[in-house]
Amino acid sequence: MNFARSAALAKAFGVRSARRPRIAFRQENYMITRLCAFDLTRHLRQNRGSFMSEPDLRAQIKQMLVKNLMLQVTPEQIGDDLPLFGPDGLGLDSIDALELAVSMEKTFGVGVPSSDVAGKALRTVNTIHDYILEKRAAAA
Repeated sequence: MNFARSAALAKAFGVRSARRPRIAFRQENYMITRLCAFDLTRHLRQNRGSFMSEPDLRAQIKQMLVKNLMLQVTPEQIGDDLPLFGPDGLGLDSIDALELAVSMEKTFGVGVPSSDVAGKALRTVNTIHDYILEKRAAAA
């Protein structure tokens, strides 16, 4: 994703853009990671219509948040209505919003097309859950 989209997401969530130190990957590790992500995305898109109960989907969303955003909390500590952005919640920033959008597409096969949609869909675990179900129903 580009800088303009990062700035738009930051504006949508009302947070300042902050950069986190990133780990540099060697070229061959990057290619392996990209190939695995491609296979996973293809598998998820093919199996998009499979049944998943609501509590299981919420648990997967929480695990995705902790794992992909490297949060210092456990999935059990994240409430379904806990705000993800801002000081009253998990305190995610605009970079986290970008990573969350990419993780959602890789994990659930559901993309976030604009910052306006992101501002509404990525507020809490429940709003992410509802957005995923809505997109899956529209695709079916």
